[in-house]
Amino acid sequence: MPAMSIDPPPAALPMDADFSGEQKRYLEGFFAGIAAGGVSFGDLAPAPAATPAGPVLDDLTKEERIKRELHPFDAIEQLVMDARWNSKPEPESIFRYKWNGLFWLNPVKDGYMCRLRIPGGIVKSYQLRELAAIAGELTTGYIQITTRNNFQIRLIEPKNCPEVLRRIQGCGLHSKGAGADNIRNITMNPCAGYDPHEIIDVRPLVNELATLIIASKEFYDLPRKFNIAYDGGGLISAVEDTNDIGASAVKIGENAEGIEPGVYFRIALGGVTGHQTFASDWGVIVKPEQLNDVMVALLRVFIQFGDRTNRKKARFKYVIEDKGLDGVLVETEKLLKFKLTRLAPDAPCQAKREFSQQGHSHVGTFPQKQEGLVYIGASVPVGQMTAKQLDRIADLADSYGSGEIRLTVWQNFIIPNIKAAYAGTVAKSLNKLGFPSEQSNLKSGFVACTGNKYCKFAASDTKGHALAMMEYLDKRVKLDKPVNIHFTGCAHSCAQHFMGDIGLLGTKVKSESGEGYHITVGGGFGENRKIGRQIFSGVEFESLGSTLEAMLKGYLDKRDGDENFHSFCNRHTVGQLQEVFSL
Repeated sequence: MPAMSIDPPPAALPMDADFSGEQKRYLEGFFAGIAAGGVSFGDLAPAPAATPAGPVLDDLTKEERIKRELHPFDAIEQLVMDARWNSKPEPESIFRYKWNGLFWLNPVKDGYMCRLRIPGGIVKSYQLRELAAIAGELTTGYIQITTRNNFQIRLIEPKNCPEVLRRIQGCGLHSKGAGADNIRNITMNPCAGYDPHEIIDVRPLVNELATLIIASKEFYDLPRKFNIAYDGGGLISAVEDTNDIGASAVKIGENAEGIEPGVYFRIALGGVTGHQTFASDWGVIVKPEQLNDVMVALLRVFIQFGDRTNRKKARFKYVIEDKGLDGVLVETEKLLKFKLTRLAPDAPCQAKREFSQQGHSHVGTFPQKQEGLVYIGASVPVGQMTAKQLDRIADLADSYGSGEIRLTVWQNFIIPNIKAAYAGTVAKSLNKLGFPSEQSNLKSGFVACTGNKYCKFAASDTKGHALAMMEYLDKRVKLDKPVNIHFTGCAHSCAQHFMGDIGLLGTKVKSESGEGYHITVGGGFGENRKIGRQIFSGVEFESLGSTLEAMLKGYLDKRDGDENFHSFCNRHTVGQLQEVFSL
């Protein structure tokens, strides 16, 4: 067979490169074969341009770019290197370390705060002892209960961070994902499983979702922080309507809506009280066995549609404002294998709580559903305790309970499973320890954020001021109805001042201390949900005691009968209240 002459390909090779002779002969034959088949490169359509998923890199916030340059969990190697030299973190590391629950406190302090993740606020006595040991050996020796039934410890030097994390994990606790753009600690009724008033025990649901969150990498890159709460209908509220998602247990009886009678969860979405917004009823009810599927679907909707170009508009609330509750429902159902049951908030068969929650029901001795047992709630002034106190609480839980305590969103704790015969002994021991278990209409309602002793955002010493106000007012005012007083140091509103009967927002003023407060009144949650209205601006701390005293005495003098403070404030105008409270 005569040798075949191969003509050059109809076009130049697709790229200029240094090929060997053998490679060139192969490519020439390849292109010649294509040409012989009647196909030219002009016949081929160009590849479509890739459509970027979400905003382009240049449009992202600084925080989003930091996450993409190095995943925060991959920064653990740098954390260890910082520890070797006891070095201060670089700015990018400060943000990334929050994924391990570590918050750099500079410029207020040179050290870290570590926030834990304790789903539902359930903690065991052996864990309390190890936390007490960590605090005593590696920090200032103080532990704080947060407003998300959680613990945080401070002040941790860089050199001790790896050891703190190791020991937290070693006792079965977590700090993973406790800050920044993650799902924060899941809250619930603190007496779930014990409360005779509850509709359903939400512990299995909380534990299941917590396991999914802790183990799934997809939930560690949210557009912003995210709060979830489960309320099983117990005596003590989970304050679920202040969360991005709040699930409240309801009972549905016989009805004309075609809905199977039973226990369901009513879903509320978009609560951010720091933005003066309570969660809105979604018009949906969900069976308990489907609830966490819905939770996960809603999280994925947030991940997909949350704004990553503007941190101020990155919360779930703004996805809801953009798409509407119906639009969020459509997107959620795309991710589910079942249709959601619609039910209007005012539907005839829409059940509510079967009783009104009592004020300050997180403090005191209450019977459990288990015969012969009680739980005791103790008041922790502004949520702060020492390592020694924490050890002693563990002893009480072991000696008289079941070795368990429950943390509350009111910065207090509860010891369950105490035999009724020992209730007085435990209460006496708690009082001696500095944690009174008798409900006080004044002191039991104080809540305070970290304040400027350890937080760079706070404008005032909220914890110190709250303690001072407790003592000042307790000597001068006798209340016969509970009042909640919330101190928060900045607009982030970690102490949720807008939902307090009295809310105090820290601000800088011209005074000896330079610290003062804007004062709001009439806030509430649950059946009394209301955003407080501001009545006074820039009240200096030096005159705060006399101002609060005049407010409470004005209320007692002018109220109708035994009217509570919330109702009194909300039937008067701001001007009328200013007049009454200034007498």
